[in-house]
Amino acid sequence: MKPKKAAPAKTISNARARFDYDLKDTFLAGLVLTGAETKSLRMGRGHLKGAFVTIKDGELWLNNATINPSITNAAHLLPETQTRARKLLVKKRELAQMEAAKEQGLTIVPTKLLTRGRFIKIEIATAKGKKKYDKRQVLKKRDEMRDVDRALKSR
Repeated sequence: MKPKKAAPAKTISNARARFDYDLKDTFLAGLVLTGAETKSLRMGRGHLKGAFVTIKDGELWLNNATINPSITNAAHLLPETQTRARKLLVKKRELAQMEAAKEQGLTIVPTKLLTRGRFIKIEIATAKGKKKYDKRQVLKKRDEMRDVDRALKSR
């Protein structure tokens, strides 16, 4: 009997988090999902734009992450449940580290959603918000590097 072929891994990333925040420590957490949500994420039908993590009653919750239904499970994912709060599963030690980071004024942001194995995991990071001038400097540096690359390529 042949072993089952693994589905191609889909990684949903939050590029905006890297631009808006200075990322510190990263953690890998499990997600509590329904079957329809799992299927949609494996098909790559979700995004983390505007998503954030909160600590409530000693548990981590992922808020505002959107999971769009696929054609086959559209009846199971109603519009009001697409952005519902989803519980994150982490170790007690990691939760204590994140609570300490929150007390220091850091934010917890989701950076990637990984669907490569049997379980769907989310990579979250403690982060400090960037100021507007920091973002401008990043854009300026990126433009300068692009111009340098173009000049080197044209020669």
